[in-house]
Amino acid sequence: MRTMTFAGRNIKELLRDPISYIFCLGMPLLMLIVMTVVNSTIPEAPAIPEGIPGAENVASTPTVFQIQKLTPAMAIFGLTFVMLFTCLRVSSDRSGAFLTRLYASPMKGTDYVVGYILPFGLTAYVQAVITYIAGDIIALATGKPAFNIGNMLLSIPLLLPSVLLFVGFGIMFGVLFNEKAAPGICSAIITVASLLGGMWMDLDSMGGVLLQICDKLPFYHSIRAARLVLMGQYDELAVPLLICSAYSLLIFALAVFAFVKKMQSDKK
Repeated sequence: MRTMTFAGRNIKELLRDPISYIFCLGMPLLMLIVMTVVNSTIPEAPAIPEGIPGAENVASTPTVFQIQKLTPAMAIFGLTFVMLFTCLRVSSDRSGAFLTRLYASPMKGTDYVVGYILPFGLTAYVQAVITYIAGDIIALATGKPAFNIGNMLLSIPLLLPSVLLFVGFGIMFGVLFNEKAAPGICSAIITVASLLGGMWMDLDSMGGVLLQICDKLPFYHSIRAARLVLMGQYDELAVPLLICSAYSLLIFALAVFAFVKKMQSDKK
């Protein structure tokens, strides 16, 4: 009950901030539209007859901006802004001594973390649903096949590891850094997730050292899992989903650990 009360307070604070609507909802939708327009201006690569030497090395038309690949990537992109606002909420509560006063209550470190995860996780899910619906509408408006309803419905619950990952990052950074430093750290994560997650480029086609680096990070697997589900390619889903889940559990555990340590430090 104490956790739910705390979560209710946090979601009210989020809803009172108009900037959160712009970034958490507006930015993914804006980028979805912009990248769709960009994709429409890319000319298709000419067909290369079979048997031509070197034909396998000719770059094909990029598919990363096609709506069925772009929509899941933009859903994950939106989660990075949820991470930012989670971080801002936690760091602001710390700097304003709000949490210090709450430390006198019987709440434990896990209660605080769950109290932040529930409202911001709910926000992430609402944002993801809106992004998928917008992507489906854009697909129909541009003459592309509509999304498979079953795949789209299944993709929402399977975003849970990614939601926990980014909200966990936000809580951990909010605990470890003050409200001046925390946004900069989150901005760096947003940039890394965008570039090394494969939102704007086809990492699988590029291969090489870059793909090896991205394969060690959760962002690439988070985006890849979301894309595979929406496209119905379930036979390749297990590995990226498991890796993303493992990272989300690790970050959640680190966030709880950091919160407990900070509580103990502030109480002394």
